[in-house]
Amino acid sequence: MIRHFLPLISSYQELLSDIDVIAAKAKYATRINGILPQITEERRLYFKDAYHPILYQNNKQKNEITHPQTIELHNENRIIVISGPNAGGKTISLKTVGLLQLMLQSGILIPVHERSETFLFDRILTDIGDNQSIENHLSTYSYRLKNMNYFLKKCNNKTLFLIDEFGTGSDPELGGALAEIFLEVFYHREAFGIITTHYSNLKILANELPFATNANMLFNEKSLEPMYKLALGQAGSSFTFEVAQKNGIPFGLINRAKKKIEVGKVRFDKTIATLQKERSKMEKTSQTLKEEESKAREESKKMESINVKIKQKLESYQELYDSNQKMIYIGQKIEDLAAKYFNTKNKKELLAEFLKIIEIENSKRTKNNSKEAKIQAQKKKKSFKKFK
Repeated sequence: MIRHFLPLISSYQELLSDIDVIAAKAKYATRINGILPQITEERRLYFKDAYHPILYQNNKQKNEITHPQTIELHNENRIIVISGPNAGGKTISLKTVGLLQLMLQSGILIPVHERSETFLFDRILTDIGDNQSIENHLSTYSYRLKNMNYFLKKCNNKTLFLIDEFGTGSDPELGGALAEIFLEVFYHREAFGIITTHYSNLKILANELPFATNANMLFNEKSLEPMYKLALGQAGSSFTFEVAQKNGIPFGLINRAKKKIEVGKVRFDKTIATLQKERSKMEKTSQTLKEEESKAREESKKMESINVKIKQKLESYQELYDSNQKMIYIGQKIEDLAAKYFNTKNKKELLAEFLKIIEIENSKRTKNNSKEAKIQAQKKKKSFKKFK
């Protein structure tokens, strides 16, 4: 009975599936405060106040704060090398950019500031996490090399690559040298990318390349707690010994470990750590200054309001004073007339003087009324011009 309606039913099923997918995307966008950023032809990725949607929802359920990140990539800043302590938020920052870009290119609204913008990549290449395979007899490093080989074949100027813990899995010096060569290749192919690393040579390379930059995850050196805030322009220390101390490793063992490594390496890491501490202090100072500026503005508004009220009171007092002076003046005149009449008993002279006083006061009223009429007319003209 219904078989001959099969083509129509199939088209209805496709339509309902499309509507269901669109409705699901809309509901999800509402839950994560998703919006559509501006899509441009220009090669620029700018995610302002970007949230990792899954982290945002989980923290919202736990009533915990989710720290937004602001990341920008463009032709003159194509690659960002993020460094800093473990558990500081490097990987989350990396995943946030990759996931949001993939969501957007899949037609899903994303949780970013309304002034954000991006363009569409042909490929998004990722190497995040340890995917060693027993089945394929691949170690961690072998898997990563296989990934890098694929990256080298596919990477071009319309590619976004995201690599976590770049160069790890092998001897630090040898693996770091190979990672440096890979990064140079990606750079010269004009690909956009974000990598996380602890390797000093990659931090130095990012500092030397004109269109690459270092970034670090801010770290509170007093509490030894990560601040989960990305700061562009400066490499970050791994805070290896500080984090070890926080996790209960005996101080004596940490000192012995420091003696084992090269003095130059310690000095380099110490310098970076010092710079990062200064950056954190500057961030705090900047925040304090912003708060003080905001308070100063509020105080200024209060003072303006008080000044307006004082001005209004002074004007009302001036009017009252003028009115009292006028009444005193008229009263004095009448008093003089009464004394004069008491002596002369001349009614005509009294009436003439009294009428003269009234005419003078009326002429003053006429002048005041004409002035007020002119002022009102000018105000009406101004308001009419604004309306036009």
